[in-house]
Amino acid sequence: MGQYLNYIVFTLVTFTVSIDLQSQTLRLVVVPDTQSALESCPEIMEKQFYWMGDNTSDIDFILHVGDVTQSNTPAEWALAWKYFEPVRGKVPYAISLGNHDFGSGRDKYADNRDSRLANKYFPLEKLKDHTPVRGAFEEGKIDNIYHTVEKEGVSWLVLALEFGPRDAVISWANEVVADHPEHKVILLTHAYMYVGDKRMDRGADWNPHNYGIGKLSGEEATNDGEEIWEKLVNVHDNFFMVFSGHVLHEGVGRLISETKQGNKVYQFLANYQRGVKGYGEGCNGYLRLVDVDLAREKISIKTYSPWLEEYLDDPNNQFEIKINKQQ
Repeated sequence: MGQYLNYIVFTLVTFTVSIDLQSQTLRLVVVPDTQSALESCPEIMEKQFYWMGDNTSDIDFILHVGDVTQSNTPAEWALAWKYFEPVRGKVPYAISLGNHDFGSGRDKYADNRDSRLANKYFPLEKLKDHTPVRGAFEEGKIDNIYHTVEKEGVSWLVLALEFGPRDAVISWANEVVADHPEHKVILLTHAYMYVGDKRMDRGADWNPHNYGIGKLSGEEATNDGEEIWEKLVNVHDNFFMVFSGHVLHEGVGRLISETKQGNKVYQFLANYQRGVKGYGEGCNGYLRLVDVDLAREKISIKTYSPWLEEYLDDPNNQFEIKINKQQ
């Protein structure tokens, strides 16, 4: 694993996922940015996780795209830890830290990479008790970690990377993916896709390069969505899906890209927080339900709010994508 070997933390904790032997479907629940709800209507975030807790037998993995908190305060992180309780130990989950989840102080979003509060309230050692963490970039930190899970004889690797991951993190992630050639890889990172069905590049609003971390250089240099694609995803033949949030405007986007290795990668943006067009103060509780059916060669996506008890049925929020199960 090269020069990053010393950073990797392995755990002997095993995690058993409940599997319906008649099902060919991997079900993921993607949790878009919860920052607005946690700040203004926390009962809605609580409802999301109680609903997931009541339906854990139907869920294989929960993916939080980041911006768990609005202001990166102890009170918010304590509430977030509490709200995860209904799923803890019942279904595995991964979190990508967003720009609102680290920084030098309250409301100082990603001016540096201080993630002490996230790691205090979601400590890696406790996380290992609840979800199949297999390694970490930095010892004892959740900022960049990976998980593995099996479903119907298919091995999946969930790679959760920080907002604007550093060059050193990208190098580590390349080694992790290369060491798991038989796994289908799901990338979870806060800022990757943009509206207009394209990846985030230097011309996009809210680009990680426009925050304080964007001034760093060398191995600490920041990467946006297009750079993550070129330096990481495009290099391998086993990336399968990418999930991200962060972006306002319409808050949705999707893109199918073929890597230079020849595999197709399915990339998705979903965000329903305050500031996204049509979603007011963000007190709605929408979740993305993603069903990957390799046998029937399709990905089915629905968007549901346990709080409102309703689905979004427009083409941006309910759709199917044809896939190649052989890739």
